[in-house]
Amino acid sequence: MAERICSEERGCNSEVLETVIEIAVGIVRQSVDQTRRMGALFVVGDEEEVLKRSRPLILDPVANYPKEVKDIRDANIQGTMKELAKLDGAFVISKDGYVLSAARHIESRNVDLPMGFGTRHMAAASISKETDAVAVVVSERDSVVRVFDDGELIGEIISGVWDLEKIKPHIKGEYEKIVNNDLNLTMIVKAN
Repeated sequence: MAERICSEERGCNSEVLETVIEIAVGIVRQSVDQTRRMGALFVVGDEEEVLKRSRPLILDPVANYPKEVKDIRDANIQGTMKELAKLDGAFVISKDGYVLSAARHIESRNVDLPMGFGTRHMAAASISKETDAVAVVVSERDSVVRVFDDGELIGEIISGVWDLEKIKPHIKGEYEKIVNNDLNLTMIVKAN
């Protein structure tokens, strides 16, 4: 999925986006094992514009750490992110894969989303429409990972292999189903 979204002119790194999606799926799986579900929002790329269009909700828990300890490919920062996901707000991740900020408030603007999507989804659609960033949401309500690009829902990742006859994807237009039995995932991706 990440290769479809990322391109050179976009400045998106598919390895970084793939890692963020893996972290999001890990949060879903961790939530399912616990009694309380968690949600999260990750905004990847176009970091200068994203930071301009957002503000801290609380004192930023990652702000004063050096860049080298905030690489999302590092298992320590991945564990930290899963813990910080319990806080409200978004993570801002640079296009080269460093967590720049956590617990950020992103204003929701006028975007068209299916009924039932909450403020995280609205913020994700909005910031991906206003910037060149890609947004990844962990839905607290239904434990689905959703990917937004250019204000549109372009991917849904369901932890587990599911029969799509029982699940109605929210993606507008044509989509394809990708099942990864090794990872126990079902991905529904907007067709090119």
